[in-house]
Amino acid sequence: MTTTAHAFAAPSADAPFAPFSFERRDLLADDVAIDILFCGVCHSDLHTARGEWGSVNYPCVPGHEIVGRVSAVGSDVTKFAVGDLAGVGCMVDSCGHCPSCTDGEEQYCETTGFVGTYDAPDTRSGGYTFGGYSDHIVVKQDFVLKVGHDEADLAAVAPLLCAGITTYSPLHHWKVGPGQKVGIVGLGGLGHMGVKIAKAMGADVYVFSTSPSKREDAKRLGATDLIVSKDETAMGEHANSFDFILNTVAASHDLDPFLNLLKRDGTMTLVGVPETPHPSPSIGAMVFKRRSIAGSLIGGIQETQEMLDFCVKHGLTADIEMIDIQNIDTAYDRMIKSDVKYRFVIDMESLKAA
Repeated sequence: MTTTAHAFAAPSADAPFAPFSFERRDLLADDVAIDILFCGVCHSDLHTARGEWGSVNYPCVPGHEIVGRVSAVGSDVTKFAVGDLAGVGCMVDSCGHCPSCTDGEEQYCETTGFVGTYDAPDTRSGGYTFGGYSDHIVVKQDFVLKVGHDEADLAAVAPLLCAGITTYSPLHHWKVGPGQKVGIVGLGGLGHMGVKIAKAMGADVYVFSTSPSKREDAKRLGATDLIVSKDETAMGEHANSFDFILNTVAASHDLDPFLNLLKRDGTMTLVGVPETPHPSPSIGAMVFKRRSIAGSLIGGIQETQEMLDFCVKHGLTADIEMIDIQNIDTAYDRMIKSDVKYRFVIDMESLKAA
């Protein structure tokens, strides 16, 4: 037995979103069913729906920043009860037995790779997965997160399931904390959460941007200042002074100006994946200061729960703009122009009007 889900889907790479219905599986013993209340809109949604990352299964229902209320649980579920607030992030399954999975780092699953919340082979039902631009979802309990924020904040919690964990994970892994000087490259959906989280960890935070007009907003979010990355004098004033830099920019750009800001043994971690490779960094800039360039994906389920709890403790949510599902194509066009502060979130109540 299955349940009919109502959604908005991209029929093809160049067609607008349209109403779409499909069948969600009936609950397995360890499944949790969630009525989706809000779903954040990630750049990954756009790239996937518009076919910019290669082969896509159409119709495609994106969405991996999901918050809602538990509507039913399987017979073996112990972590959730009907009525609980819950979240689902970027993955809904993994092999469960490789070294990464057993270490709680399911995002680096070495056997099958993690199962994405949308447009990934569905290991439980067959076919491929459909995401959060829908009215409900059924997910294995081990990949469901507990949401401890007040219900009034739920819409602004949704982006934490991707933007929040994508920035928290490297900041946590590289042990950012009090007394450290930390840089965030880019002030968008990821960058604004990076500023908030690094500040809450106790770091002295600076934003790097090509837009000086973002200075006051950077300070509002918790940064000490904004450094215009094209201003060589301003950049030079901070040479050899940063402990850690989180680079959230997904466009190809010269990494050397940021490398030169790192102290000896400093690290710059990249979380944005450009369509074309970055220019090769200066090996000398790395060798003579023992600097590192690293990469980071999302976080495992345990770390994602830790991030959500951290955000509850420090009162952190995303800065959002709420939209109706019917306006998703317009939202995508605005995202391309960086015309959002800082994350679109879909009010799934609007799906009922479709």
